Amino acid sequence: MIPVELLAPVRSVTDDEVARFAEAGVVHLVGILDPRLLEAMADPLERVLAGPEVADLGAMLGSPGPTFAAGTDHFRHHDEFQDYACRSPLPEVAASLLGSDRVWLVEDSVLVKEPGSTQRTQFHTDLGYFHLSGRQICTTWAPLDPAGPENGMVEYLPGSHLWPDDYRPNLFVDPEPLPGTLGTVVPEIVGDAALAGQLVTFDVVPGDVVVHHARTLHGAPPNSSSVRRRAISVRYAGDDVRHLRKPGVPVSAWQATAIDHHELAGPGWPQVFGPAAAV
Repeated sequence: MIPVELLAPVRSVTDDEVARFAEAGVVHLVGILDPRLLEAMADPLERVLAGPEVADLGAMLGSPGPTFAAGTDHFRHHDEFQDYACRSPLPEVAASLLGSDRVWLVEDSVLVKEPGSTQRTQFHTDLGYFHLSGRQICTTWAPLDPAGPENGMVEYLPGSHLWPDDYRPNLFVDPEPLPGTLGTVVPEIVGDAALAGQLVTFDVVPGDVVVHHARTLHGAPPNSSSVRRRAISVRYAGDDVRHLRKPGVPVSAWQATAIDHHELAGPGWPQVFGPAAAV
């Protein structure tokens, strides 16, 4: 378990940050978490990396060399990840940015690009991977290491969360859409001078959190540095979110029994903020 003092809020989200998130679909929250909280997550993250819960995404493409490791739903099996996702300031941060009275935990993930990892995270939107509908969905991305463009910090396309298209999900390191999925293929961004010129990224340190809307297009360059890029990402949903089964998208055990157009509920979707929150 994580010591309670590390879970205490450092500061609140400001009105300017709420406005920035609404306009751009992404906001950099400087010093919103206690940096010691991220230090406390280092050992749990390493244990997860050593186990069967993560995959080397580069190996999926047959890429040699340093790994790009990713895994999901660690809060379901590890107390430290449950503390981080459910009892840290992050649920309240999500509520403030989404303008939601209640917040549910959708998913957490670890994302680790080792030094020299050559894999680019292909541009995508998170909503394409979720059997959900609604606009009050966001992702929090918190670094365990200082991160910037040279070691694979995420790049975001501001305002793309307001675009009308629903984009097909891909395999993160391969731009090809998942077979059987519906929607629009993600446009070429890095190779399009007009779109690439709009991309924003941030220099972040432990204690910072970048939050983006589930409809915001984002990707990340390779890690060309000698510094690891470790991050923990948590996805949250608000009041207007409903279940919606999407063809071609993998279904987890707790999603298999969900009924379309119903609110999130039950142990598979813990409510983490607001009236009647379970944790």
